[in-house]
Amino acid sequence: MTIDFDDFLKVDIRVGTVVNAEPYPEARKPSIKMEIDFGPEIGVKKSSAQITVHYTPDGLVGKQVIAVVNFPPRQIGRFMSEVLVLGIPDADGAVVLLSPDLAVPEGGRMH
Repeated sequence: MTIDFDDFLKVDIRVGTVVNAEPYPEARKPSIKMEIDFGPEIGVKKSSAQITVHYTPDGLVGKQVIAVVNFPPRQIGRFMSEVLVLGIPDADGAVVLLSPDLAVPEGGRMH
């Protein structure tokens, strides 16, 4: 299936820096709750991700991640996730987060 470029532009994908992370034991599958700073235009948003194979809460703080910031919020258990953090599965299916290889300003839009 192909999409028009205009459809791609509707998806707002930005970079943010994890400012807080903690385990989310109430989730059905092991997860981590994060607060991610997307800069002054978007602010700090919350997300939950099943990333416990490769990441710890302490190791995530300060890490830049890529996320979709314009999906509607989604209830995940008792937690409201406001953005979708993006990742790719490794050979065993565990999520590896997408992140820039150089530091960039928070809120930068992917293009």
